[in-house]
Amino acid sequence: MPPGITTLAADAPTLSAANTGFMLICSALVMLMTPALAFFYGGMVRVKSTLNMLMMSFISLGIVTILWVLYGFSLAFGTDAGSIIGWSQDFVGLSGIGVTELWDGYTIPVYVFAVFQLMFAVLTPALISGALADRVKFTSWALFITLWVTVVYFPVAHWVWGAGGWLFELGVIDFAGGTAVHINAGAAALGVILVIGKRVGFKKDPMRPHSLPLVMLGAGLLWFGWFGFNAGSWLGNDDGVGAVMFVNTQVATAAAMLAWLGYEKLRHGSFTTLGAASGAVAGLVAITPAGGAVSPLGAIAVGAIAGVLCAMAVGLKYKLGYDDSLDVVGVHLVGGVVGSLLIGFFATGGVQSDAKGLFYGGGLDQLGKQAVGVFAVLAYSLIVSAILAFLLDKTIGMRVEEDDEVSGIDQVEHAETAYDFSGAGGGAAPRTTTPAPGTTATPTTKKVDA
Repeated sequence: MPPGITTLAADAPTLSAANTGFMLICSALVMLMTPALAFFYGGMVRVKSTLNMLMMSFISLGIVTILWVLYGFSLAFGTDAGSIIGWSQDFVGLSGIGVTELWDGYTIPVYVFAVFQLMFAVLTPALISGALADRVKFTSWALFITLWVTVVYFPVAHWVWGAGGWLFELGVIDFAGGTAVHINAGAAALGVILVIGKRVGFKKDPMRPHSLPLVMLGAGLLWFGWFGFNAGSWLGNDDGVGAVMFVNTQVATAAAMLAWLGYEKLRHGSFTTLGAASGAVAGLVAITPAGGAVSPLGAIAVGAIAGVLCAMAVGLKYKLGYDDSLDVVGVHLVGGVVGSLLIGFFATGGVQSDAKGLFYGGGLDQLGKQAVGVFAVLAYSLIVSAILAFLLDKTIGMRVEEDDEVSGIDQVEHAETAYDFSGAGGGAAPRTTTPAPGTTATPTTKKVDA
């Protein structure tokens, strides 16, 4: 996605009202994914952490939006500097962009491209928050987001999607964010939790989801919003590639949900709602980089493989001893790696590009490129995120006090609780039973339950 600006001219692309409207709708769908993620994560935590979990996602909408306008868009999609970062003065504050100026090579305004990419930038740090549930100071989290998007997300977005970015030029395929979003967030989550440590009671106390209906609602809204996330990433509807991506998003998600549930039934004996929701998200994650390169049959394979591998991966935290509260590492990191690497096997060469995977006669070339992209982003995000968490922990502190964690982070950090039970348990007024005529029984009082 080249960073230049094209003005309307006879020999240049002209603004398409259809593509512009489509991309504005897709931007709104991607925005919806952040509150959807808040519901998804919020239902998975215990009651005493519900509001904090919701706020850890919602605050990203505020912080990242302002940073994106001030300098984030310029760093991610400005003119390339050394294949590492971008910078364009016209993009600073979005002050030098005209309403009729088009994103280079496309039929949508620069403003539309900027707001679409903004929603990706907002969602990515929110994904990290699920790994840190129950134990992080809200102020520290807000500062972490500020630093992380500046030194990790904006540069990585340029590597992967910016013209001149080194992974872009290498030919790494990432249709909508397997590396820049999911591996980036999953590796960051792992880096932070290795620094801040485990929750009080990890592997001892039950830490079950307090509201599975809320989890399912969040998963459903994520699935819905993901169509904008994926299909919109082709930036238009002129050649059918976005339509293929839309279909593959649905197909892979369905396959992953079924695969996760099948593994769960064989491994644990039950089909759980949490498994269905988690499997769906794993499929969405895995098809995000791959959906523009594979066929619908390939999407079934990508989803099914990701569903099983992610289901297996979520249990690693108990074996290896890292406390990934809501399985960000197991779903987003592992799902992103799986989806990105499987491009090297299932790319048909007939959708978004002519790059072919191993199973379609392309040899190992594309797989090698995908591996470089996967492990470069993973290593960079893991190391830099751990450094940021360490610096914050040693200065202002990342964790709440142990007593506050035990009593409930909602009350401590937000002076609120998710549910007000003060009116619960009360009943209706007592009902007096009068003796029947001709009897000598004493009138009785019976409480009627509400």
